[in-house]
Amino acid sequence: MSVTVRDVPDHHRYEIHDGDQRVGLSTYKLDGDTITFIHTEIDPAFGGRGLGKVLVTAELADARRRGLGVLPMCPYVRKVIAENPDAYLDLVPTDQRTRFDLPE
Repeated sequence: MSVTVRDVPDHHRYEIHDGDQRVGLSTYKLDGDTITFIHTEIDPAFGGRGLGKVLVTAELADARRRGLGVLPMCPYVRKVIAENPDAYLDLVPTDQRTRFDLPE
């Protein structure tokens, strides 16, 4: 399995590919210095392989690299952040964390 994640800004989404095949995506809205992750999905045929987490951790790393604040409207993105607060909680603006049931 050769997995890659790429931003596709024209479609407002990150895509995860296994070789040449797109196997999942995560949609977002970019507004200035804030990125709102809206929805994440993995093709059911590729489920159970941890690809959702690979996709979300890559997009969060890209948000950090770009200096973007993160609003995790997507429940799965929110779950990854909540389960790994030392790695990702600082991406969510402090004044927005309670909105997403994240610690301040």
